[in-house]
Amino acid sequence: MLPEASAYLSLHLIGPKVSHDLPWNHLFAGPPCHVGREVSTSTEACWLPGGPEQNCPHFADEKAEIERAQMVLSTFIYPVAERLMTIAYESGVNLFDTAEVYAAGKAEVILGSIIKKKGWRRSSLVITTKLYWGGKAETERGLSRKHIIEGLKGSLQRLQLEYVDVVFANRPDSNTPMEEIVRAMTHVINQGMAMYWGTSRWSAMEIMEAYSVARQFNMIPPVCEQAEYHLFQREKVEVQLPELYHKIGVGAMTWSPLACGIISGKYGNGVPESSRASLKCYQWLKERIVSEEGRKQQNKLKDLSPIAERLGCTLPQLAVAWCLRNEGVSSVLLGSSTPEQLIENLGAIQVLPKMTSHVVNEIDNILRNKPYSKKDYRS
Repeated sequence: MLPEASAYLSLHLIGPKVSHDLPWNHLFAGPPCHVGREVSTSTEACWLPGGPEQNCPHFADEKAEIERAQMVLSTFIYPVAERLMTIAYESGVNLFDTAEVYAAGKAEVILGSIIKKKGWRRSSLVITTKLYWGGKAETERGLSRKHIIEGLKGSLQRLQLEYVDVVFANRPDSNTPMEEIVRAMTHVINQGMAMYWGTSRWSAMEIMEAYSVARQFNMIPPVCEQAEYHLFQREKVEVQLPELYHKIGVGAMTWSPLACGIISGKYGNGVPESSRASLKCYQWLKERIVSEEGRKQQNKLKDLSPIAERLGCTLPQLAVAWCLRNEGVSSVLLGSSTPEQLIENLGAIQVLPKMTSHVVNEIDNILRNKPYSKKDYRS
């Protein structure tokens, strides 16, 4: 049991990709997004290969990879998922996140099966899922009232749960009026299918529009936004979302604290054959790593290594703790492939007290990418 883990960590079980380097978790941290319960700051998410749009940000259609992944679902993925979730839960993690799109629903099936097998009290868990890509048919995608209601019903069946704590809109939907989205989310909450709803990859303007619509028609507004946040991606979480948090109480659940593994340190000397970036599906990641900007990032990571050594931690632990130290972050989603990686990532909680303003300034001086808000310019 990691000290005080329950106060800072919750796990997002995403599930393994088809290779040696399986992305299992994201971490969840910070103020609890006004969800009415004390959630851990790291989260376990659950995704499994099951379709082009589910696994690769660039939607590469790797049919052979997907078929091979589905063959090992029962023999490999379930045991690994169970081990990772057990480590997380026993370390004080209480939030597990997934999505209908992960492995075409198989991730939800595995997550629900493990919870049932373990006999963990439902009241001790915070379970979240995301809706948008539910199937191949046009009516099985997007954020229409039809798909939000039917999609969440399907997720609950796969999870073997009566409700989820937070249901997320997995991306904006320009084809659906905002009032329809907010009404549908309010409906599933009023029906007891979810406790709260949130957004993922929405702009600050879209979140504010949803809030305004909710207030105008006496409906329920979103409580948090899932956003990318790491040492090399800072603008949205540090400038845009804090204003929303202070104005309307929307928290930030951040993902990819290690930037798809770029900050792990394994790409310092190129792309290893056993890494995620070596997969055809992740060609975009390989190109990003070997680019001029990617090489500059690796040099900055080398400059950060002495700070990690001085603090008695690894570079990944430093990177995760750096995300956690942001008071505007409600949670950080981790990405671990093995129990060893998960345990290492959870160790970031012990580094958090060492993230003094002096250390943060040292990191900023190396990164030289701190965004400035209007408030900073006025002061």
